[in-house]
Amino acid sequence: MASKKKTAGTLSLVGTGPGDTGLLTVRATEVLRTAAVVAGPAALVERLTPFAATDADLMPDAATADVVTEVRAGRSAAILVAGDVLGTADGLTLVKALGRARLPYEVVPGVTAPLAVAAFAGITTAGVVTVVEADEDGATDWAALAASPGALVLSLPAQRAAKVATALVEHGRDADEPASLTVAGTTTAQRTVAGTLDTLGDTVDGARLTGEATLVVGAAVATRDRLSWWESRPLFGLRVLVPRTRAQAGETAQLLRSYGADPLEVPTIGVEPPRSPAPMERAIKGLVAGRYQWVAFTSTNAVKAVREHLEGVGLDARAFAGVKLAAVGSATAASLADFGLRADLVPSGDQSSEGLLEEFPEYDDLFDPLDRVFLPRADIATETLVAGLKERGWAVDDVTAYRTVRASPPPAPIREAIKGGRVDAAMFTSSSTVRNLVGIAGKPHDKTIIACIGPATAATAAELGLRVDVTPKEATVPALAAALAEFVVAKRADDARLAEEAALAAAAKPKKRVRR
Repeated sequence: MASKKKTAGTLSLVGTGPGDTGLLTVRATEVLRTAAVVAGPAALVERLTPFAATDADLMPDAATADVVTEVRAGRSAAILVAGDVLGTADGLTLVKALGRARLPYEVVPGVTAPLAVAAFAGITTAGVVTVVEADEDGATDWAALAASPGALVLSLPAQRAAKVATALVEHGRDADEPASLTVAGTTTAQRTVAGTLDTLGDTVDGARLTGEATLVVGAAVATRDRLSWWESRPLFGLRVLVPRTRAQAGETAQLLRSYGADPLEVPTIGVEPPRSPAPMERAIKGLVAGRYQWVAFTSTNAVKAVREHLEGVGLDARAFAGVKLAAVGSATAASLADFGLRADLVPSGDQSSEGLLEEFPEYDDLFDPLDRVFLPRADIATETLVAGLKERGWAVDDVTAYRTVRASPPPAPIREAIKGGRVDAAMFTSSSTVRNLVGIAGKPHDKTIIACIGPATAATAAELGLRVDVTPKEATVPALAAALAEFVVAKRADDARLAEEAALAAAAKPKKRVRR
């Protein structure tokens, strides 16, 4: 009996857009989430690994033939292509190779990089636009390109900007025509310079721009002064230190990118299970048996730990039936909501253990059928909340739900950047992040802006000799990021005012007469 031929897997060519992972299409994320193999240039594979399945085989810089072999063996594969698959030379080369291999494939278009970069630079591309990938000298029909009506948008290495500008002028474009060049487009490292075709080369050299770039030529460049929305964001270009747990740092980094910041993620804390699971196991059994009147959560990590214990024994949110829930703040309440639970008590004022204690009700034997509180928390938590609850008449099962451990020191260049003032701001979300960062990397430089999520974290920072500049009214990460942005905007305004006053004072100062 003849053996059946193995059915080939699926192959998708995925356009990754201009650089910002937020510009991936929905279809691109779907393909990445389900692909068994993810291949492409090493930089793209590394950048998009968070979107891939956890068990996917990553094949950076793999030969097309190797990926084809995987697909013929029945596996689904995604090959990453920068920009739009059919809009780049690399994508067209790949398509031709697959055509020769006679292997069916799907094209997942990506956001067209040159047009997206122009939009991020605040340059309108409405009207007649010619988009090209500028080849090496001699391979581009400069006469036809220069004669194109409307704006020109070209992809090219920044170091070739002067030669391209000269070629366009030599073939008929006006030397005084507006032109701009953008590098690292759509990312927080984006930089744009503008001038004319005649001056652009010197401007690019003076700004020391390098790497792949987008050149825009035409009257559309004039809109940049009014529409530069990305580079004018409040934290644009600022390097902001994010010292958190490995799992939480990514969320904060993404939030900072929305403000235009360049986040530097330095894990300072690792979260691990308690050394002995027995106390948590007893508490979970007590929860199911109806032992508690309240469960008080003082962090999102505590919610996560309890949820994992419940799910580990086949239980879900229904285990909290009849139990009142307290959350130290809105972030912890949101974590409970993700589990299908609503917090009965969230401090309206200070979102800390002290704030929770201030609003926690006293035990009343007439109205409270039970007198016991389950308090799952970190091994290093203070005793303030436990002592306060007992003073209010409650019996407390204080249970270590998780341990916080200090992370390994970051690489030497990062430590030097932190201590040497090459970090513009640092966001601290707990006292332990402050202590651990100082312990593994040293104190941030005096000129670094220090932002702390709440009074307790600010007090720890002050104890360690740090000047605290920002503390939000609400102890949440979004509020902390917003407060940092507000502080930076005000500081820039003050610096500009002081510079203007200094310039006026210098201009008004009588000049010394020189005797002849």
